Amino acid sequence: MFRPSLPVERLCGVGLRAPHYREVLDTLPATGWLEVHSENYFGDGGQPHFYLGRCREHYPLSLHGVGLGLGSASPLDSAHLQKLKGLIERYDPFVVSDHICWSAAGGRHLNDLLPLPYTEEALAHLSQRVMQAQETAGRRILMENVSSYLRYTHSTIPEWEFVAELARRSGCGLLFDVNNVYVNAVNHGFDARDYIAAMPGDAVQEIHLSGFDASGSCLIDTHGTPVSDAVWDLYRAAIRSMGPKPTLIEWDTDLPPLSTLLEQAARAQAILEEEHALAA
Repeated sequence: MFRPSLPVERLCGVGLRAPHYREVLDTLPATGWLEVHSENYFGDGGQPHFYLGRCREHYPLSLHGVGLGLGSASPLDSAHLQKLKGLIERYDPFVVSDHICWSAAGGRHLNDLLPLPYTEEALAHLSQRVMQAQETAGRRILMENVSSYLRYTHSTIPEWEFVAELARRSGCGLLFDVNNVYVNAVNHGFDARDYIAAMPGDAVQEIHLSGFDASGSCLIDTHGTPVSDAVWDLYRAAIRSMGPKPTLIEWDTDLPPLSTLLEQAARAQAILEEEHALAA
């Protein structure tokens, strides 16, 4: 059995996807932890739970949600929250996360992580909903910054200030997606390092790294390519600023062999250990 010698905050992990279930269990690769999308395990049984239960015997687990849509104006989805609470009780993850977004309107789920306007009204609404969700779940929830391809003309708060203030008001943690920061910085013309400088380091409890598509008029966050050199550089800057954080290689489309994910995680692990050694 793989037993990492470092605490989880100094370890890098990979997303556990169904095509890799058997290989993970057969080989027990030297990765620090695994992350799954919570909604894929909302059923009571079946193969997903069979494999996740066995993987959980060997690795720490992070639950990453994509469906709460806490910024939506629609009523809070109590059924969704109860399923999430049950999953938390079943697997005891070391972190639970979702996104700073809205995703439902008029009783319809839009199947996307849509950006919020960065206004005081949206901040107050989201903060209250995050606190409600945390109370129901019985856990602190990490909220992730999302990629975006438009800006609302009535936004009055810089994105990074909005994210930092959300953590202060709601008591939530932050899942800092470095790729999303880079994508938004290029698309909207701000300095990504200003975003890093604004983050409350103690609130950041996880980092995501992934790839983007640059073939069009703007960068698109696809989770389907290797981490770019620019994002690796930004990750190093984030670790220098915030200290070591559990880091995930996030890859959801055009899924490569498990070995590719592990190679990317090993590169992140090397940066994490190098920067921690320099800080020490």
